[in-house]
Amino acid sequence: MSGVSSYKAFSLTEDQRLAWLRLIRSENIGPALFRDLLNHAGSAERALEMLPELSKRGGKKSYRLCPVEDAVAELEAHKRFGARLVALGEAHYPPHLKHIDGPPPLLSVKGGEVPVASRMVAIVGARNASLSGRKLAGNFARDLGAHGFAIASGLARGIDAAAHEAALQTGTLAVFAGGLNVLYPPEHGRLLAAMLDAGGAAISEMPLGWKPRGRDFPRRNRLISGVSLAVVVIEAAKASGSLHTARFALEQNRDIYAVPGSPLDPRSEGANALIRQGATLARSADDVLEGLAGRVEPDLPLFRGITEPPGERSAASHEPDDRLRSKIVEALGPAPVELDELIRFVEADARSVNVILLELELAGRLERHAGQKVSLLMGTS
Repeated sequence: MSGVSSYKAFSLTEDQRLAWLRLIRSENIGPALFRDLLNHAGSAERALEMLPELSKRGGKKSYRLCPVEDAVAELEAHKRFGARLVALGEAHYPPHLKHIDGPPPLLSVKGGEVPVASRMVAIVGARNASLSGRKLAGNFARDLGAHGFAIASGLARGIDAAAHEAALQTGTLAVFAGGLNVLYPPEHGRLLAAMLDAGGAAISEMPLGWKPRGRDFPRRNRLISGVSLAVVVIEAAKASGSLHTARFALEQNRDIYAVPGSPLDPRSEGANALIRQGATLARSADDVLEGLAGRVEPDLPLFRGITEPPGERSAASHEPDDRLRSKIVEALGPAPVELDELIRFVEADARSVNVILLELELAGRLERHAGQKVSLLMGTS
């Protein structure tokens, strides 16, 4: 049974949404750690109470919580901007996104209901796209839209913009690397307005006002693939952001389609390489439609849920002792080790080990890696 169809959605209260926002905006809290903390504490409010002590046990003397007034100001800014914050597990959260590694606990959303479309395809590619590439992107977007697929992309120049424009009447979603009120590139204001007027939408996991940095674009790319059933790559150069999106799609078990191009054009080097590596060659939208025939969701694991709501629970009163903390710190080093191997080595229960890892991560001493592996950051042991 798929997690998309089996998970029962909920709605946060205003107080809970405020606490969620404070938690995700607090120091060293990312999406994965947010979920671990919520499940450990039983609620975001309780997690906020526990954060300073957990961080102190991990070795950090002081810890910065997101102030209440900052979170209130952000919620009010969303209302003034005509946007909303949607929580992981709520009905209007993108259905496939909650199955990726580290889904955003809260998404900024502006516009219509496109984010909850179960049939969405991402189209990505070169910013300096050729006229032929732009035309192909438009053809793919129009034809997929005519068959009931919404189009997701990053609102970038070139392929992204051509795909959004062609999908205005059938549904399109822009995924931002910065805050929703920080348009990038700035010349796409008219395109974004047309998308929103036509019932399209924009989403971001970053706060309003956040100016995107280079490292924010790969984070954005994982959301583009995460909301989609499949990713279509058109004119991607070697080591381009579009290839990052394809890599995320592979990790998220999404279908990957690549449009072949001339071997003499460096803008096609990445897409051609994807085909050599096993991506499906796509000559037109028909190839994508054939591959997705009858599909309404990717092959997904069950959603690993969160505790809140419907009710709160108190964290267990028993906490790990200092001897176990020392043993875990001594066992860890800069080389990643599997979590199961660490648990076996220290001969402790999984819950106690996970609590100590939470402490170390909050203190900025732990790094998590793919495949359930962890390591100590250099100079922190």
